[in-house]
Amino acid sequence: MKPILPIITIIGLLQSCTAPVNFSSQAIGNPANCPRQTEPIPIASPQNQGRYQQFDYHIRDIITDADTITFQTQQYDIVFCRFDRTWTVEPGTLVSEAETAENPEQFQENLQNPPYQTIDLNGQSYQYRVILEPNPFGNEAQQIEPETVVFELIPPNSEEPQRHPLYTLDQVREAEVGFSLGVPRITSALSYADRLFWSVASEQGEGFSGIATMVGYNPDMNEVVVIQPDEIQGQQITDFVIAGDPSNPVFWLGTQMSGEGNPYLPGMGLVAYRPSPPSLKSGTITSYTVHNSPIIGAIPDQLHLQGDRLWVGTGNGVCQVRWQGVNNPGNWSCWRFAAMAKLPSQGLPIYRRLLAETPAATLDPDQGGDTVEVLWWSPLDYQSQEGRYEVRYEDGFTVSLDQGVSSWSERYGSAWQPRPWQPPLYWVGHEWHWHGDRFVRGFDQVALNFFGGGSLGIVSDQDQWTGEKPANMNALRGDLEVLELTKTTTKLNYYSGWVEDELLNPYFTVVPHNRPFNPRPNPLDEMARS
Repeated sequence: MKPILPIITIIGLLQSCTAPVNFSSQAIGNPANCPRQTEPIPIASPQNQGRYQQFDYHIRDIITDADTITFQTQQYDIVFCRFDRTWTVEPGTLVSEAETAENPEQFQENLQNPPYQTIDLNGQSYQYRVILEPNPFGNEAQQIEPETVVFELIPPNSEEPQRHPLYTLDQVREAEVGFSLGVPRITSALSYADRLFWSVASEQGEGFSGIATMVGYNPDMNEVVVIQPDEIQGQQITDFVIAGDPSNPVFWLGTQMSGEGNPYLPGMGLVAYRPSPPSLKSGTITSYTVHNSPIIGAIPDQLHLQGDRLWVGTGNGVCQVRWQGVNNPGNWSCWRFAAMAKLPSQGLPIYRRLLAETPAATLDPDQGGDTVEVLWWSPLDYQSQEGRYEVRYEDGFTVSLDQGVSSWSERYGSAWQPRPWQPPLYWVGHEWHWHGDRFVRGFDQVALNFFGGGSLGIVSDQDQWTGEKPANMNALRGDLEVLELTKTTTKLNYYSGWVEDELLNPYFTVVPHNRPFNPRPNPLDEMARS
């Protein structure tokens, strides 16, 4: 039985390589209204939650009041107390996605006739939805290729919707982001300066896609503007807020991508779109990712604007940033999600690879502390529920691989250039990012790869996935230190190992995100320049 209303508390500000921002002006609210429990919450076991859902910490919603800011995941309510800047983890209050899954009839009906949603502005209600035309789900006997994505808006005192085409199949193909129109959805709706705004994302995978779109509506002029910056056209907008005054607004967007078997893939991260007045349809784009900024996670799921502070909830943690000084690392304060576990008193045997038969070392609670950080879980086979946890191991292991480094164009063709969410070169650790002293990988940088053998990490060619057993990985989320990197070989230290899952009872917590005081340059940058 799970404990009732447990907590883990973090006190103090983020320590970084620059002087931390003084957020004392944010010490508001009544501490008596902040939760104060003391027992941690065990993470769900893979047997109860699914193989990887136990590490699904993507933020579904952000709820605020005068005393707290709550970041809701599927499993937890992660509560920030404004008064003393402490964190509490409580059992999630969101209705589970399994419980809200629609029956097949309702699901089909919603595809055939998507329901309208409602937003209020100045005491009046506006209804809206986004649809495919022609509707491919209306007649199962006839296969119809949709040609257009249409935004429908019903203003107050109107019965018939206004219909505004957003993009066409030809535009998607011309942009080379897909071959068919994916099912579109509204990901955010907001009011700003007596106007309404929406963001639209599309299904992605198996050739389906769309064009990332923002829609603005001026009720006084009864005018709709469609905003589609070229730089983000292949992204999925996860959330959308507008900061600043109407004469100089900044549109803040969370972005990601997805694909078949991979509902979460890193995209352009946190995006700032600055329109060029007087039009909203053109402007500049700046992308803040784990590769070029202090942001804690690769996928910003939810955003919350509070004056000059922007809260960014990701699948790997939370950041608060003074958005007007976003380019200064000192204006960021971040906290990281983590799973921790108490070490058995007799010690914990640790294996250097997922499928290794003999332990390589033992974690001793009397020597290195009585807790260990749990990084991931992987099955040992696909028939049973037996598996191992990957845990942080500061002594580390060394591995040499017959896999080297190359440019992205050498890997994928001469026209390919690294995207903003990719490192400058392709190598075995390309899904990790440089943290100033090591390469690290957040929870939301791990592709779930449901149809391809599960999540992958550092593994030799002879130990790849076979279809019967998972890849015999050295590391999946463990930190990496490059010792040697050539065109044909890689030698590195990895600071993790694998342990039997029945020996640990991990719990979820929030920890300060500490950056090194004297960060070193990314070794890949120098190699890319040479």
